[in-house]
Amino acid sequence: MGKDIEVGATGEYGGGKDYQDPPPAPLIDVEELGKWSFYRAIIAEFVATLLFLYVTVLTVIGYKSQSAADECGGVGILGIAWAFGGMIFILVYCTAGISGGHINPAVTFGLLLARKVSLVRAVLYMAAQCLGAVCGCGLVKAFQKAYYVNYGGGANELADGYSTGTGVAAEIIGTFVLVYTVFAATDPKRNARDSHVPVLAPLPIGFAVFMVHLATIPITGTGINPARSFGAAVIYGKDKAWDDQWIFWVGPFVGAAIAAIYHQFVLRAGAVKSFGSFKSSAY
Repeated sequence: MGKDIEVGATGEYGGGKDYQDPPPAPLIDVEELGKWSFYRAIIAEFVATLLFLYVTVLTVIGYKSQSAADECGGVGILGIAWAFGGMIFILVYCTAGISGGHINPAVTFGLLLARKVSLVRAVLYMAAQCLGAVCGCGLVKAFQKAYYVNYGGGANELADGYSTGTGVAAEIIGTFVLVYTVFAATDPKRNARDSHVPVLAPLPIGFAVFMVHLATIPITGTGINPARSFGAAVIYGKDKAWDDQWIFWVGPFVGAAIAAIYHQFVLRAGAVKSFGSFKSSAY
C-alpha cells in the first residue's frame, strides 16, 4: 500500500502533501449572497430535484399500474432501483460543476457538518430541493392523475409488518451508505492517490442509490432523501404518508451525520490531526 505524503506541509491546507484539501467553508458566508453563481447553483438544485422526482415517481406509478393488470408486467423493483440510481448518476454528472450535485437535503446536511458548504447555502439548497420535489410530483399528477391517486403517488410509507424502529434503522443505514459514498467519491485525497484510475464520481453515487433501493424498497419504499419523501407526500396528501413522514427526515439526517463523522474524523483522522496541530502550537 502506498503511503500518504503529508510530511513537510508548508501551509495549513496545502504544502507538501500530494493532495489539496479545500479550506473549510465559513458557517455564515454573506459574500456569496452577492454572487450570481450562488443563485445559479440554487436553480440547478431545484431543476435537478424536479427532474429526479418526475422520472422516478412516474416510473413507480407506471410499474404499479402495469403490474396491477399483469403480475409480470412493468419494470419491477429492479427497474425502479435502476430509475432512481440512473437519474442520480445523470443529474449529479450534469450539476456537479454548478452546485455540487446534492439533489438531497441529507447529502447537503452531511456536507454542512463536514464544513464543505456554508449554513446559508445549505438552507437554501434544502428549500430548493424540497420545492423542486413538489413540482416534480405535481407534474406526474398532472400527466397521470387517475393513476397517481390510485397507485399511491410514489409516496414513501412504512410497509405493513415492519416496526417504526426498523423503518428508521433502514433509512439511517441506507443514507449512511449514500453519504459515505459521496464523501469517498469526492475526496481530494482519493483523487490524488488513485489518479491513475479514472473514477467518475457520479457513477459510484448512482450505484449506491441503486443498491440501497434494492435493499429497502420492501421496507419503506426507500426514502434516503427527505425532499423526495416530502414532495410525494405534499402532492399525494394522504394521512399515512404524513404519519410516516418524520421517519424520512430523522433517519436520513442521522445517517448523513454518522457518515460525515465517520469519514471526517475516523477515515480522514480529523480529530487526531486537530489534536496534533494543537500540541505543535503549544511548543
